[in-house]
Amino acid sequence: MLKLAVLVSGGGTNLQAIIDQIEAGTIPDTKIEVVISNNKGAFALERAARHGIPAECISPKDYPDREAFNDALLARLLASGADLVVLAGCLVVIPEKLVDAFPNRIINIHPALIPAFCGTGYYGLKVHEAALERGVRVSGATVHFVDKGTDTGPIILQKAVEVRDGDTPEALQLRIMQEAEWKILPEAIRLIGQGRVVVEDGRCRILGQ
Repeated sequence: MLKLAVLVSGGGTNLQAIIDQIEAGTIPDTKIEVVISNNKGAFALERAARHGIPAECISPKDYPDREAFNDALLARLLASGADLVVLAGCLVVIPEKLVDAFPNRIINIHPALIPAFCGTGYYGLKVHEAALERGVRVSGATVHFVDKGTDTGPIILQKAVEVRDGDTPEALQLRIMQEAEWKILPEAIRLIGQGRVVVEDGRCRILGQ
């Protein structure tokens, strides 16, 4: 049984995609142990509660400094017994001590084809605004392991999505979620649960492909 801890900051659409596929059996032998948000008002917490998944807020606002917040988050993740930490629309900067505690056991979904439109400052609609401003014809999403850089960890899966004439950042964001994010994040979890994702020399290899 692969045990997940899912970190979220907002609406939780990627979380919902994971929940739906676990419940449908598409992601077998997998359980979400806890959903944690840095935002008390995140609708993702309501999504988790509706499915009987423990959900809680650990906010930097409730701690005297960032170090105390980081320690609290790490302690909760360790207590959950999670095998894999999933960043599903999480806007918290992951501290190095968390990466050290979960080496190649933290994955993130980024709404672009890394190495394009990634790194510091590229999150949410800002990614899609930059893609449209540059005039790219193809964007997409990437699932990668988290290392001590920003969007620099080994790439697990990517999926391209067409950029259409007249796209707004919001329209492109929705299409990338529907056609890429909600597909490849659950798929990456499934592959990891089956032991088919191997990291060698800083790159991912998918066994059986």
